[in-house]
Amino acid sequence: MISATLFPALETLLAVARTGSVAGAARQQHITSSAVSQQIRRLEAHFGIKLFERAGRGVRLSAAGEAALPVVRELWSGAEAAFAQLAELAGHPTTTLRVAASDYLGKALLAPVLRDLLEQEPSVRFELVTTHSREGVRLVARGDIDLAVVTGQDTPRGLEDRHLFDQPFVWVGPRRRRGERGPLSERLRREPILRLAAESRGRALLDQYLADARIRPVSTIDVPSVTLLLSYVSGGLGIGLVPALALGEARSDRIVCEPARVPTLPVTLIWRPAAHRQPALARLAALLTTAGARAGARLRDRTLTS
Repeated sequence: MISATLFPALETLLAVARTGSVAGAARQQHITSSAVSQQIRRLEAHFGIKLFERAGRGVRLSAAGEAALPVVRELWSGAEAAFAQLAELAGHPTTTLRVAASDYLGKALLAPVLRDLLEQEPSVRFELVTTHSREGVRLVARGDIDLAVVTGQDTPRGLEDRHLFDQPFVWVGPRRRRGERGPLSERLRREPILRLAAESRGRALLDQYLADARIRPVSTIDVPSVTLLLSYVSGGLGIGLVPALALGEARSDRIVCEPARVPTLPVTLIWRPAAHRQPALARLAALLTTAGARAGARLRDRTLTS
């Protein structure tokens, strides 16, 4: 028997699981901590199970809570999709799209698509999270976001994916000084190397290349994003490995680049199945698919002419 009165408590359960604390869930839900605790106790009493247990200063899901969480997420996703579709049928949609992408994919691919979508549907709202691809997949799996644009990631069970294009990588470095010769890959042996975050696939490609070429960097500069990496190079310092798509706004008067002999990586959409039931999210996915195909074609043409 479904008890509709428990729906607010189910939303609170998701908030506590997401934040790992009663206080954090209270802030997200704009209610008091005691109200959060009361709702969780109501759920536990209704079903006769313990959903959370203490973990330091916070809480974590119990074994029963872990088992129940995917079902609750799917239920909540279905409810969100139903409300969005009913609102659209009524002529006043209020869909909020929750999307994640890395900085360069957000800037080069996602931002133009979101601008186009907002021109078509001004009432759509979105929450955009900038993070590396591995974390983007985790956020989708946890139900914190609806869709992520990621590079070189496996799709966890229960999620769906859509291939957009294959991403080549390039070496970037400051423009050579007068009399300086040799490819950028050779300059890696004597100039500082810019490295992306350890969780990124670009960093994994760089580390593997350096290991295979038996190059030990003389200096390293660790940066959290492709955008910051390109800023260092534009300022005259460091050589790095970056996705070719990120070069769209690089300053050609300050940066030189060359193809890197490293594997290409697929860029994909990762989303929850319930996302198909949200019309605005389905349209966003369709626009991203078209934009991705165009980006892939441009990158292939650039490769053939370089």
